[in-house]
Amino acid sequence: MRGRYDNLTRTRALDPERDYLVIYQTMLRYEFPWDMKLGLNLAFNRSFSIPEIATVHTATGELTERTQKRIDDTGLLMYEMVLNGFDQPRGREALRRVNQIHRPYDISNDDFRYVLGCLVVIPTRWLQEYGWRPPCCHERHATYLFYRELGRRMGITDIPGSYDEFETWFDAYDAAHLRPNDDAAAIERATRMLMLTRIPRVLAPLGNALVSALYDAPLRRATRVDTPAWPLRAGLHLALRTRSRLQRWFGAPRTTALFADGIKAKSYPDGYEISQLGPHQDRVRE
Repeated sequence: MRGRYDNLTRTRALDPERDYLVIYQTMLRYEFPWDMKLGLNLAFNRSFSIPEIATVHTATGELTERTQKRIDDTGLLMYEMVLNGFDQPRGREALRRVNQIHRPYDISNDDFRYVLGCLVVIPTRWLQEYGWRPPCCHERHATYLFYRELGRRMGITDIPGSYDEFETWFDAYDAAHLRPNDDAAAIERATRMLMLTRIPRVLAPLGNALVSALYDAPLRRATRVDTPAWPLRAGLHLALRTRSRLQRWFGAPRTTALFADGIKAKSYPDGYEISQLGPHQDRVRE
């Protein structure tokens, strides 16, 4: 019978420098599947909210006019790289498609680093606050190394040298650049539906307020989202902390990996080709 901390024991026996992909896959697929998916959703929401990045997205219309497809495409490309790594055929193809999609746009290296930082820092902080256990040092380092490698293969330079350095850089850049802007507000309104799917059905009447409560104050300001009432924010925090404790004390280890039967998406009920993900070909220079 598998114990609650068996995956952690195995992770601590690995070398993050060599085994970062296995560690990160274990985090997503076995240890924290719901939390990691939510954390990545929050990370992408934040990355879309920097004014310079938001302007690019609203200009393309991908997030505001083809919202479900854009969300699905982003998730599919990300999960293909996580599940397959960067050296297996599907992982290589997904990375190639990511670079192809970004090529036409004038995005600064700092903005690319910020998006990478969102993916490193935001899910990790969520786990530290609300995971059934906090991530260990191997897991933080593996998360950093996975995205550092992704960044290198995207041509991003000057990536900070450790998780802690990246977190410090991210906080400084976030404080300086995450400002209220209409483009971010438009994107948040369009993509809110993704966050609403993470709300339990029994809480659906409070869905919009709970989504707003999931955002921190800087993100709410940037996206022009009203701050929910204090009792609701406190109640959500208490509920999430209670959930983490119940999972720790009574939860059983997951035995079936997330995506064990393949990656599914609403936009592609009959499956998908990686080369077709993202904007239509007439909107992307080859």
